[in-house]
Amino acid sequence: MIRLSVRPIWILALTLCVSVAPAQAHPDTSGTNAADGPDAVVQKLTTRVIASIESDRSLQRGDPAALQKLVEDQILPFVDFERTTRLALGINWRRATSEQRARLTQEFRTLLMRTYAGAVSAAPNHKIRMLKSTAASDRDALVRTEVLAADREPVQLDYRLEGTDTGWKIYDLNVAGVWLVEVYRSSFAEEITRGGIDGLINVLAERNQQALVKSRP
Repeated sequence: MIRLSVRPIWILALTLCVSVAPAQAHPDTSGTNAADGPDAVVQKLTTRVIASIESDRSLQRGDPAALQKLVEDQILPFVDFERTTRLALGINWRRATSEQRARLTQEFRTLLMRTYAGAVSAAPNHKIRMLKSTAASDRDALVRTEVLAADREPVQLDYRLEGTDTGWKIYDLNVAGVWLVEVYRSSFAEEITRGGIDGLINVLAERNQQALVKSRP
């Protein structure tokens, strides 16, 4: 069965946009820029979302509709969910039809964003320290950061980004040595073994529907 409950450190990773202390007095809330380097993309993501959270009480309360709008407007431009889904599916991605790929990407995106939304209101106050980044090629980069809090040791939080025609996009997160794609790859494979690709889609859709019902007043 797909493991929808994640460890607290994954909640922290998914809510980093809320809990990061801004690195500048006036965050850059402009749109994405294809000329931005991978470090700039990570920095811009955090500062844009902080500006939204600090100015909107409904976001601070974790309002589902407000969070959905935040995700669509401020987060999705920085993330390549199709590549994240493709990597999590592994060899099974090639076996999926174009329609199945679209459904898988949509449902997996919804799953991750609902996890994010459910944790926003509980996000503690942390800071992010940018570390040295490396580039495997001119199309793939690793941006390394640390999550800092007064009451605990620094936590590793790294990003893998892909250079695309529209700029650098995040496609994987590494929290304390564990990559997000790896967390889901084995459970996705198990579901596909049991019920095929359509079975995995149905499980994801069912979990997302359950989460939607629970979020209603």
